[in-house]
Amino acid sequence: MPGQSLLWNHPPDNLVLSSQDVHVWRAELKQPTEWVEKLSQTLSEDEQIRAKRFYYERDRKHFIVGRGLLRTLLSRYVGIAPDQLQFCYGSRGKPSLAATGVDSTIQFNLSHSHGLALYAVTRDRKIGVDLEYIRSTSDVEKLAQRFFSPREFAIIHSLPPDQKQIAFFHAWTCKEAYLKATGEGLAQLEQVEVSLDLGEPPRLLSINKDCQPPTQWRLEALTPAIDYMATLAVEGQNWHLDCWDWQGS
Repeated sequence: MPGQSLLWNHPPDNLVLSSQDVHVWRAELKQPTEWVEKLSQTLSEDEQIRAKRFYYERDRKHFIVGRGLLRTLLSRYVGIAPDQLQFCYGSRGKPSLAATGVDSTIQFNLSHSHGLALYAVTRDRKIGVDLEYIRSTSDVEKLAQRFFSPREFAIIHSLPPDQKQIAFFHAWTCKEAYLKATGEGLAQLEQVEVSLDLGEPPRLLSINKDCQPPTQWRLEALTPAIDYMATLAVEGQNWHLDCWDWQGS
């Protein structure tokens, strides 16, 4: 399945995010203790409480870095200190910036898996991103039969064994990225049908069995690291993608 090989560049000092720009940030959740402590200071009271609930220290630190980095990145776009940002949440848990004097045009989404995180940021466009670590899964066909459309399951069933798993994770990230963008959640996985053509860019084929392709959305396959797969879903077609690498600065 396709995964676009993109350069993950060091970001410029002065970030510019126009209405035609989409930025995706890549970050390792395992960070030095001093960075974990610094990012912890940016968290809200409820985020601090959530962090303390984690049983394992590694998971607690990953949560702190994940949320603290979200605040740090968004602060660069809206010009407000990370600890002053406030979030609100949709009915399915999708976060957004609360309208408390910040740039309300900023839209964002995030995903993390196996110690790696992606953050997607744009303006005035719905956006979703999903990241998955490609792990060995013995019941790929059973999962596809349960969560995918009959046509998608038939394609995966017909593939050689070494391609089934890649096809499954490709389809999963496409579906989840779109559902995260719309805020509908994973309960609608089987209602989203995507292309599974080898070597072709990902496409949405139908939503809720509508035979008309949803052309108002564009999917972009990403390769964040070896053994990872990700898909970006963005509303509209006329946008430009930049991928940035966060290095703790």
